[in-house]
Amino acid sequence: MWFTHREFRQEIALWKQAALPGITILTIIILARFAGLLQGIELMAFDALLSLRPSENMEDKVVIVGINEPDIENINTYPIPDKEIAALITKLQTYQPTVIGLDIVRNIPVEPGHQELQQVFQKYPNLIGIEKIRPPQPISAPPKLLPAQVGFTDVISDADGKYRRYLLLTASEQNPNDPNADKYSLALRLATSYLADQGIAIARNSNDPDSIIFANTELPRFLSHTGGYVGENDTGSKILINFHSGKQPFRFISLQDIKTGNFKPQWLQKKVVIIGITASSVNDFFNTSAIATTKISGQIYGVEFHAHVTAQIINAVLNVRPMIQVWSQGWEYVWIIVWGFLPIIFGRMAQDIWKNLLTVVGTGICLIFISYLLILWGWWIPVAPSLLVLGINGLGLSAFAFYKYDQEQKSKINERQLAIEQTFTLIHNGPLQSLANLLSQARTQNLSNEQLVLQLDNLNYEIRAIGEYLRIEALNPNESLRLGSGLKIDLNRPIHEIFYEVYSSTIARQDLEYFNQINVKVRTFDPIDDKYLNFKNKQELCLFLEEALCNVGKHAQGVKRIESIGKRKQNIYTLTIQDNGCGLTSSSESKGTKQLKSIANNLGGYFKRESISPTGTVCEITWKLKNNRQ
Repeated sequence: MWFTHREFRQEIALWKQAALPGITILTIIILARFAGLLQGIELMAFDALLSLRPSENMEDKVVIVGINEPDIENINTYPIPDKEIAALITKLQTYQPTVIGLDIVRNIPVEPGHQELQQVFQKYPNLIGIEKIRPPQPISAPPKLLPAQVGFTDVISDADGKYRRYLLLTASEQNPNDPNADKYSLALRLATSYLADQGIAIARNSNDPDSIIFANTELPRFLSHTGGYVGENDTGSKILINFHSGKQPFRFISLQDIKTGNFKPQWLQKKVVIIGITASSVNDFFNTSAIATTKISGQIYGVEFHAHVTAQIINAVLNVRPMIQVWSQGWEYVWIIVWGFLPIIFGRMAQDIWKNLLTVVGTGICLIFISYLLILWGWWIPVAPSLLVLGINGLGLSAFAFYKYDQEQKSKINERQLAIEQTFTLIHNGPLQSLANLLSQARTQNLSNEQLVLQLDNLNYEIRAIGEYLRIEALNPNESLRLGSGLKIDLNRPIHEIFYEVYSSTIARQDLEYFNQINVKVRTFDPIDDKYLNFKNKQELCLFLEEALCNVGKHAQGVKRIESIGKRKQNIYTLTIQDNGCGLTSSSESKGTKQLKSIANNLGGYFKRESISPTGTVCEITWKLKNNRQ
């Protein structure tokens, strides 16, 4: 569709006026996101999408041996003695697990059984112990374990106290430039050992030493502006956690179950076994909203937290289970801009608040569904800022701006149409009446040249007076009215005074021949409070009175008496013009009659025009007074 130059300019003007608020909101949201002000809601949206994923089958490569509350009661002491730990590890080794992770601090002896535990540490190379390396309270590893048998358990929480990231690897403080001295996390140690048993070795990206590769799978590294994060610390190798979904993501076996053999040996064979505390009395919990069903609302055990990351790495390499990935910053902002402009376009196309509301709601549902599908495939996109700008622009500023602009344009069209109708009414009640009278006299009488020239001069004056009135009316169209007689009246005055002025000006017109025959003139108009009438009402009532009087002057042959009465009875007002002329001579509906009916209809009233006995005509309008001041 091609636009004319004028239409193109109007379209540009529309976009400047109506789209500017939407573009402003879009810019504010982009700046807010860039400044990190939207990080909180983006992380909440990320958690919500993860929690809505369908349930996965129980993880079969990672098993948790949890020392629970009944186990502690049976041992009757806490911390758990080294002897119990040593016996547990020894028994577990008989079931040939691939690797065992001990998520229990053992940097100092917990008698009895310390020597036994030291021997266990030295005996089994597939045993991984833990340490803490970050301040304020670093905790050393068990002294008998080799560096390759130690993983740190330091974790990083977000500002809301929830855990979504995991530190896999960091440089050693003693040898920061030696990659071989780097510190590994517990989950990375366990996953590396399991994958090595499958013939898959860990490697580093030559272009980015902090990036970790297993075979053809590179773990997506967390950066300072990954996803909804802004300016976060990205030292070391971190990943986003793609929690295993499901009511029971891992198999839990208690210490008592191991002692009594209350489990199937195949549950442990060739598995990753993680030993940890699962007693509620021990404060070892991590907050998360990314898992819909947790044993403790919004929390998981510390050992379970490490199990999620271990399983995530193993399944990403072996089963192609998706890791959490994000787009580059540039594409993320392009995505937000697209969703920011969509409601502006919808608003321009619809130009109706309710249609736009329905469109925006449907589009928002599509956005959420797209985001949900992508999170299932491991892609975290900026859904929160996109939904925010879609909602604000679609349900608020842009829709309202386009709607308002469209209403303004319709109002201007209506004003122009009203101006045309008022102009025609002026011509009809003035020059056309004079012309009709002149033609009637020319047909029935022999007019002299002087009489003809005089009446044509009057007609010329009336036409020019209308032109002058329209020029003035354009400056102040609502508060004034020009009558067919040429008189301009002020509509700010009380209506009963205006009625007297209209009556006097019209009845004095010399161009309407039957006015000269009237001997008795009765006029009285009850006042009406201005709160019941706006300027448009006053204009129409004046035109009604003028038209009704003009009809008497033109058609009431033999008229001797005329009554113009405005009567108020409670909240009902009746304006009546009655004469004793010849009555109605035609049953057809003239332009003037249609005009009078239209005025009555606009007031919500009733119109009557009929012959009366024995002679005469009555023209009447009746309407209910109601507060209509604008």
